[in-house]
Amino acid sequence: MTESSGTRKGFNTRAIHHAYDPYAGHGSLNPPLYLSSTYTFPTVEDGAARFAGEQAGYVYSRVGNPTTHLLEQRIADLEGGEAAVVTGSGQGATTSLLWTLLAPGDEVIADKTLYGCTFGFLNHGLAKFGVKITHLDLTDPRNLEAAIGPQTKIVFFESPANPNMRLVDIPAICAIAHRHGALVVVDNTYCTPYLQRPIELGADYVLHSATKYLGGHGDLIAGAIVGPQEPLLQVRFHGLKDMTGAVLSSQDAFLILRGIKTLSLRMHRHSENAQGIAEFLARHPKVAVCHYPGLESFPQRELAKRQMKLPGGMLAFELKGGIEAGRRFMNALQLITRAVSLGDAESLAQHPASMTHSFYTPEQRMEHLIAEGLVRISAGLEDLDDLLADVKQALDAA
Repeated sequence: MTESSGTRKGFNTRAIHHAYDPYAGHGSLNPPLYLSSTYTFPTVEDGAARFAGEQAGYVYSRVGNPTTHLLEQRIADLEGGEAAVVTGSGQGATTSLLWTLLAPGDEVIADKTLYGCTFGFLNHGLAKFGVKITHLDLTDPRNLEAAIGPQTKIVFFESPANPNMRLVDIPAICAIAHRHGALVVVDNTYCTPYLQRPIELGADYVLHSATKYLGGHGDLIAGAIVGPQEPLLQVRFHGLKDMTGAVLSSQDAFLILRGIKTLSLRMHRHSENAQGIAEFLARHPKVAVCHYPGLESFPQRELAKRQMKLPGGMLAFELKGGIEAGRRFMNALQLITRAVSLGDAESLAQHPASMTHSFYTPEQRMEHLIAEGLVRISAGLEDLDDLLADVKQALDAA
């Protein structure tokens, strides 16, 4: 993954400067924050042309705002996509995209392991409206080849998967899906475009919960969709404007623009801390297995090296004592915070069986490869020695 080639500037330069000229903003170093909900038209004819899509310009902030538009340009550029649409949450991004692309009778093939709310939307939302949902183990592309059919419209997965860190071979899955006329949607929240760019690996759409690493400071809720320009116009004017209304505020867009400026620096530190914690856990007698792409023992280590610039800031491990050991470990933490979400400066830990995946039955958790003793850690930006000391004393209690 080259960061700079020819006249194209490098990732960090684009994360800070892309699509903004300070001299077009009265010399303001930071892009202006536009707080208007509606926009004026010079004439009624101009208004009609904007509503018809024949004239560039803003109409109403549910459809577009200068601050959110700058963020869309920057995220699309960093992901290597034609365009982007930002939304009021990661779930808003997923629902706005899928409501636009799918119709009754279509099939979504999704990986076995998904973020809990994505699983809920697919199985409790789309399924009620005639969309078939099929879960497969997409870590083996042969499973997709055997199951895909003419009704399959979308293949959906995360890589790494939340919360157990399973990887999917993005180019291999894309090749199979495209050969059968299906689209590929990848949730890239865990990696961000700094660590992995699925569109460059063949995916059609990329989703983000920008709440996480893109914002980076735990102070906003946001989402993003990246993909081809013309279909994303349909997402903007139908999925977002008419169906979900999951609009991102300009204030939160401003904060994400600020967060992206330090994205690469933060991802390096997140990865360093996660690597140190994972290596400690992998040697601990109370830990059955540690799932982290940076470990030599990680079964998909070579795939991680091919697809990811760094192993990332997320790790998961399974305690030998099952669900009760997981709860004891969580309750003993003193520095690492018990909380869902991820990608913050603070290290966060969650126990999926008690928290994000508690609405699954134990049988469903087993089916979707989420162990009862699984703990997920989002490694923050603290000093590694302090994090290791907290993990050690919590393991003693577990």
